[in-house]
Amino acid sequence: MSFADLGLSEELLRAVGDTGYTDPTPIQASAIPSVLMMRDIIGIAQTGTGKTASFVLPMIDILAHGRARALMPRSLILEPTRELAAQVAENFEIYGKYHKLSMALLIGGVQMGDQVKALEKGVDVLIATPGRLMDLFSRGKILLNGCSMLVIDEADRMLDMGFIPDIEEICTKLPKQRQTLLFSATMPPPIKKLADKFLSNPKTIEVARPATTNINIAQWVVSVKGQAFEKRQTLRHLLREEAVSTAIIFCNRKTTVRELNKSLKKHGFAAGEIHGDMEQPARLAELDRFKKGEINILVASDVAARGLDIKGVSHVFNFDAPWHPDDYVHRIGRTGRGGATGIAYTLVAPDDAENIENIEKLTGQKIDRREITVAEEPKPERPRRAKPEERAPRRERERERSADGDRGRERDDLRRRRDPVEGGSDEGWNGPIPAFLSVSIGA
Repeated sequence: MSFADLGLSEELLRAVGDTGYTDPTPIQASAIPSVLMMRDIIGIAQTGTGKTASFVLPMIDILAHGRARALMPRSLILEPTRELAAQVAENFEIYGKYHKLSMALLIGGVQMGDQVKALEKGVDVLIATPGRLMDLFSRGKILLNGCSMLVIDEADRMLDMGFIPDIEEICTKLPKQRQTLLFSATMPPPIKKLADKFLSNPKTIEVARPATTNINIAQWVVSVKGQAFEKRQTLRHLLREEAVSTAIIFCNRKTTVRELNKSLKKHGFAAGEIHGDMEQPARLAELDRFKKGEINILVASDVAARGLDIKGVSHVFNFDAPWHPDDYVHRIGRTGRGGATGIAYTLVAPDDAENIENIEKLTGQKIDRREITVAEEPKPERPRRAKPEERAPRRERERERSADGDRGRERDDLRRRRDPVEGGSDEGWNGPIPAFLSVSIGA
């Protein structure tokens, strides 16, 4: 099956062809025709399966007919994080380049003024995080009664982040007659309840068993005896021994992200970091450096675990086994995307053992163990201290420079006193003539 078999417009097929894609993924092949038929959809698909395009592509064709009105977006896409919202916006720009659709991105961490201006002009597609959307709605800057399509993306992540009450409130502001698409990697009971409440006779599309991992990703657990130091040493060994082109390293704590990034750079790795304490422009700039290849290692907290679609990530390393088992699926899903293969390592210290047990219980698979013998590594170079025999000549040079400086200051002081242009005068000079000037003045 090709994209041409899905019922998409010629303009959209041309945009898809420009990206180099020819065949749809299973979730795309199943969802796109149903979305075009205006069906409500529940899509259960693990990360990296092309889920975003499965709703972006048909939305573009549906919205191509109609006109946007001020403050009243025609469609709404809810995302749990700023990074994922920005990623979806990029997809609309890529696939919608032959359509004249307007789009607005409502996320926190950036100035609200430009976002309000975009809404005032009218937008066809509004991509938002729940917090910023609710803020603007409470200020009367946006009306939702003209929205005919709603997408709730990464619904299980919304649940983890406590956004479900906000989503329920947002749904009550939308027209009852609308098309609703809900996508999630897992389907816990609260998400099932949300779907039953706000979707009308939905078609359920499941391309992988809930909480399964991508079969294209080779997974390994590496045991380490201790915590931070042993983990860092083992990680550096893997980074050197593996054919790592680009890698994302996940940590449970923001402080660990900062410390690990500092350590990697100290040992000569081209690393960067992204975590929740960074301002949004700084986070986007670091991601841009990673995408451009200026750095090939990105140390991240779970703020980056979902929604980042970065091509060519060869490895994912869990420096810490995640506290929540679902996060493991999403973390390792940053590699092995779009049918490619990938490798995921999880470093397990004694304190991480329970986390791994919970992950294996959730996914229903035993992760292969791998024993690593860490080779002795060269210590980072430090500035060389002068040898004892080198110190005496150095002290002599320092004394000479000091003496030269003293003579120079005496010369400048005398010049200022004698030259009126410099603010001095020869009147009142009763001091002794410096020895190094006595000959020239006497002459």
